[in-house]
Amino acid sequence: MKPENNHGIKRIIRATGFSMQGLKAAFKSEAAFRQELALAFLMLPVAMLVDVSTVERLMLILGLFLVLIVELLNSAVEAVVDRFGGEIHPLSGQAKDIASAAVFLSLVFCGICWIAILGPLFL
Repeated sequence: MKPENNHGIKRIIRATGFSMQGLKAAFKSEAAFRQELALAFLMLPVAMLVDVSTVERLMLILGLFLVLIVELLNSAVEAVVDRFGGEIHPLSGQAKDIASAAVFLSLVFCGICWIAILGPLFL
């Protein structure tokens, strides 16, 4: 049910609260999200300290955030499929596989960015 008077700053505050609940739930229940978050915390200082242009720095950081965002979406797809998928169905498996492929592609994108930008500095 939609709450009354859910507009303006009140809506923003409520939406932020729901977002924080989602992040907590993902951290608590998703090992892959915890691993990728730990990796992002390790790599973010590197992105901030390395001597690259602002655009390159943003690309490094974007890659890290993209992986986390796609992992959250993957977790959401898996939760919905598990909630409604009591029986084994090919479409349930397909949905999970496609979401997993999106995570894989985001990891590949992140890796390519980091190698392309930092590779010439260290090789």
